[in-house]
Amino acid sequence: MSFFDEVYRLVKQVPKGKVTTYGEIARALGTKDARKIGWALHALRQAQGKPRVPCHRVVSKDGRLAPNFAFDGEKEQRRRLLVEGIGFIGERVNLVKHIWMP
Repeated sequence: MSFFDEVYRLVKQVPKGKVTTYGEIARALGTKDARKIGWALHALRQAQGKPRVPCHRVVSKDGRLAPNFAFDGEKEQRRRLLVEGIGFIGERVNLVKHIWMP
């Protein structure tokens, strides 16, 4: 299984109503480079057959949304999270309430 496939496998485990961070996914996969997680999720945009991966559930370590959310921008990521019942404090996800650790 490729590194990107491992990222997708973990992100698929994040339940509705929860989020995780790029750093937590990286840590679970044994790397310190959280940017690799962003690259993997961004690569879905070009993937044939676009596997269903809830990448909107991955946020920065302080709860900020991805400014370049892979599919439709930050507003769409926020909308998807709100639909799933994710709470915000200002512009950041309430990580105390909604964090999921792989």
